[in-house]
Amino acid sequence: MRQAAQEALAAAERAVVVEVTEALGSAPREGGTRMLVSATGAIGTVGGGHLELKAIATARSMLAAGDLAQRSEHFPLGPALGQCCGGAVTLAYCALSADALQRWPEPAPLFQLQLYGAGHVGRAIATLLTTLDVSVDWIDEREDEFPALTTLGLPWPPHIRKVCVDAVEAEVRQAPIGAFYLVLTHRHDLDMRITEAILHRGDFGFLGLIGSKSKRQRFVHRFEQRGFAPGLIARMTCPIGVAGIGGKEPEVLAVAAVAQLLQATRRGA
Repeated sequence: MRQAAQEALAAAERAVVVEVTEALGSAPREGGTRMLVSATGAIGTVGGGHLELKAIATARSMLAAGDLAQRSEHFPLGPALGQCCGGAVTLAYCALSADALQRWPEPAPLFQLQLYGAGHVGRAIATLLTTLDVSVDWIDEREDEFPALTTLGLPWPPHIRKVCVDAVEAEVRQAPIGAFYLVLTHRHDLDMRITEAILHRGDFGFLGLIGSKSKRQRFVHRFEQRGFAPGLIARMTCPIGVAGIGGKEPEVLAVAAVAQLLQATRRGA
């Protein structure tokens, strides 16, 4: 979102920043939430529904009239807009400018992830993560496996960083404390080396390993032989993905895996 605003400003595109400055009671978004509205589009959301329609209409009327002076509107969501939420929201409007961008904080990433493997599932997961405020190091030893574009045909955003190295397991040392890891390379022996390096650190927020229950059993047995504590091994998630989502297509596996990462984020909050 902020990146989109920065690009719009660099392109001298006229737009209005809409910000939730106060959210009372049951409200669809929290204070500090922003969206960017131009004459032809809108990026982000302040909560959807009638509230957002009103916000977009106000912003576009400002653009059409050439009146971009700062202003605010207060909405009791039930009485004013007929929304089921019982709260109230105050929206502020201002022109997109260098000052507005400076006041727009960089979003803290939901999690920092090392994603190992640029195969079909890795590509699907990386594509899905382009839509979230996360920080991703996408690691593979095969440079030609990294696609130039996402599976949707879009450029990769800056928060998805491609890392091509020979000794990929050495990258484990570069992750911050509490980082998330997804291991889904093209070789079981490489999966083993990477996972072992992560277990040696022991300070991971989430460790997911792609594979079946039988693969998990083989890996657990090997790690037990190498002296890892049972409690540490038990923190390894294999297979990956939230339960109840069927299908083996890369895109389906990606949705299940990213949902699991978001669950882990919530548990760690």
